[in-house]
Amino acid sequence: MLTLLHLLSSVALLVWGTHIVRTGIMRVYGANLRRVLSDSVERKPLAFVSGIGVTALVQSSNATALLVTSFVAQGLVGLAPALVIMLGADVGTALMARVLTFDLSWLSPLLILVGVFLFLSRKQTRVGQMGRVFIGLGLIVLALELIVAAATPITQAAGVKVLFSSLTGDVMLDALTGALFAIVSYSSLAAVLLTATLTASGVISLKVALCLVIGANLGSGLLAVINTSGQNASGRRVALGSLLFKLIGCVLVLPFVSYLADAMSRLPGGNEELVIYFHVFYNLIRCLVLIPLAGPMARLCETLIADVAADDPRLRPRHLDASALDTPTLALANAARETLRMGDVVEHMMILHREVLHGKQGQDKEVRRLDDDVDVLYTAIKLYLAQIQKEDLGEEDSRRWAEIIEMALNLEQAGDIIERMAGDVGAKSHAARRAFSAEGLAELDALHERLIGNLRLGLSVFLSGDLTSAKRLRRSKHRFRILDRRYAHAHVDRLHQQNVQSIETSSLHLGLLGDMKRLNSLFCAVAYNVLDQDERDDDRDWEDTPSTL
Repeated sequence: MLTLLHLLSSVALLVWGTHIVRTGIMRVYGANLRRVLSDSVERKPLAFVSGIGVTALVQSSNATALLVTSFVAQGLVGLAPALVIMLGADVGTALMARVLTFDLSWLSPLLILVGVFLFLSRKQTRVGQMGRVFIGLGLIVLALELIVAAATPITQAAGVKVLFSSLTGDVMLDALTGALFAIVSYSSLAAVLLTATLTASGVISLKVALCLVIGANLGSGLLAVINTSGQNASGRRVALGSLLFKLIGCVLVLPFVSYLADAMSRLPGGNEELVIYFHVFYNLIRCLVLIPLAGPMARLCETLIADVAADDPRLRPRHLDASALDTPTLALANAARETLRMGDVVEHMMILHREVLHGKQGQDKEVRRLDDDVDVLYTAIKLYLAQIQKEDLGEEDSRRWAEIIEMALNLEQAGDIIERMAGDVGAKSHAARRAFSAEGLAELDALHERLIGNLRLGLSVFLSGDLTSAKRLRRSKHRFRILDRRYAHAHVDRLHQQNVQSIETSSLHLGLLGDMKRLNSLFCAVAYNVLDQDERDDDRDWEDTPSTL
């Protein structure tokens, strides 16, 4: 029981190490990840080599699968290049099986020591995040060693030896056993190393060992499918394509295993080395042959796993990808895109509200429905941002986090105000059959146009952080307030002139002017974030300037 607990804890350590490496790499690359990856995988040879390199770095094709599927799920890498990377990962894990036959007991403590030092000393920097990667790599190496050490006593037990000795001829059963072996150990690499150990001790024959190796490769594909079951369609397609490639290899090679075992038994070297070399050359030949089929396989996977269309996309956030939360910069970019979409809905509400002012029936109900959509998006953005670990954010990302949540809140409040304005117009004007005066309606239209312009400019400032646009938005806010005050005075003048329409709609008219002024403040608030930050930067530069006295 204790041995089994050690094995399970070693597998858990491998999973945790894989997670740390993945999050560390994504945080190091940050916003440049899309450009780096797209430049690296434009051509299949580069994609194949990058798959080998990444797997050599993280020492696990399963870890590479998690990385690649998360990249595809976020739209950073296309499906066909991702499948080529996965083929390279299969070769990389085979090469690492050969490397790990050497004594690397010194590597794990060294990586963990260096990683902890870098991470704790410079946590908020790229160097600190590279320390996180080193810690993960050290844990992966340690976990693989512990898995082999924990499984060795199990394989030496009398009952287990009897079980393995029964694997003497059925290649399908042997391959399925190897796949199960890889799933239980959570690593095809660990399964191959254990198979080599069993072969060297004479527990299993060379033929059975080759079947177990082929099955272990298939098991790693099944692991990838299981691990990506919760991702979107794009991520699941990568795992499915990799599994199908491995299944093709199994179907092509298993019928000839007996001939391969007989031929290899005549080669010099021990059975342990023969198993490792078979693993290397099997994956190398299989992957080189299948690289040209990456495109057709991608199309097949897209056919088998189709995108699920939302019944009502307006009620669902489109850009809040949970798989990007490990990369704060990308997660903040996703939240900003969703906030811009929220702004588009508010702009649509403004346009509909103008139609309500002009007496179009039924549009107030549409405004109310759109406000519900704004509330849904605001809640989704708020909960999404709450999942980002703020202690891992740098100064710039922390400021962007606050800007996004403030902008989303302002838009949500603006939506409530527009809904109330439309409801008031419908109840106090249309229902009572009262109409605004021609002069009053023209003034409201003019303010309405300026509001929409300020909303659009505010969204532009929110996206770009441009200082010139922020100053322009601040000036526009002040001009709006002056115009709003002028129109309020003009309305009072019409009351003195005993304008009947102005008298009947006076409270509604003045209420709309007040609501529009509040909307203008909400739309223009983003300008002050940019201007305040510019002033802080100037103060910091002034403090850093050496005195010339």
